[in-house]
Amino acid sequence: MDAELLSRAGSQVISAEGDCSSFQPHAELIEAARAAALGPESLAELGELFKVFSDATRLRILGALAQGELCVCDIGAVLGASQSAVSHQLSVLRAARLVAFRREGKTVYYRLADDHVALILKVGLDHASERSGGTREGRS
Repeated sequence: MDAELLSRAGSQVISAEGDCSSFQPHAELIEAARAAALGPESLAELGELFKVFSDATRLRILGALAQGELCVCDIGAVLGASQSAVSHQLSVLRAARLVAFRREGKTVYYRLADDHVALILKVGLDHASERSGGTREGRS
């Protein structure tokens, strides 16, 4: 019974893997899924990327930069955070290649690294708003 990993849903017993009591393997589908599976290196890279997105302060920085290029002081003003705290989070975002920067004298300006970053944010927000009934905070 351990192999089935049974759980209760109301009074009905449901297998955690679905109803496979009459399992007929779909060899072609199984092989296609195995062939398309990500390798360990890709999985590790993707996991690290999603870890960066798991921090609310970093998401706020990315959201601010989605509006355009900002210097560290401006990002701090948007977030209500110290320059030191912003700089620390920007270093994490730089290491993940999510933001790019340029220097103008002593001022450093940050922007999203490329369109993929904006797309990840948009798709993530769209998915989150589906789950919350279609509303986004701070958006009309």
